[in-house]
Amino acid sequence: MRAWMKPGMIWASLLLAGCTGSYEPRPLTDKQAAELDKALAGKVAGEKVSCINREPQTNLTVISNNVLLYRVSRKLVYRNDLIGSCSGLTHGDTMIVRSFGSQLCRGDFTTTANLQAGITTGACALGDFTPYRTPRP
Repeated sequence: MRAWMKPGMIWASLLLAGCTGSYEPRPLTDKQAAELDKALAGKVAGEKVSCINREPQTNLTVISNNVLLYRVSRKLVYRNDLIGSCSGLTHGDTMIVRSFGSQLCRGDFTTTANLQAGITTGACALGDFTPYRTPRP
């Protein structure tokens, strides 16, 4: 190992390499697709954005190991398709997002951990955020 390389840098390099390679997410199960359809029913997709504000009232819903929903209000939900798969999300593991500032942004590193066992179970990054809004009458 080169003197200038630290273990943290190696981990970050490996994680980044895993996030930039080609990745084909697993298709949603029938149950997951139904849950996603129900959560987005009556809403219209908007143009993707790279970042969203961290809102105190934002609720996170895990659809699969690579699809998340951030509910801001009854009228606004953001869908995030993770870059990579954070194994363990569907099993109730805790999601840990490493971001800077007051926003969640595309590329923010995310890990999942089983807090009871004290182990990391997955690693991925946030993708773009697609807003789904209830149309105005």
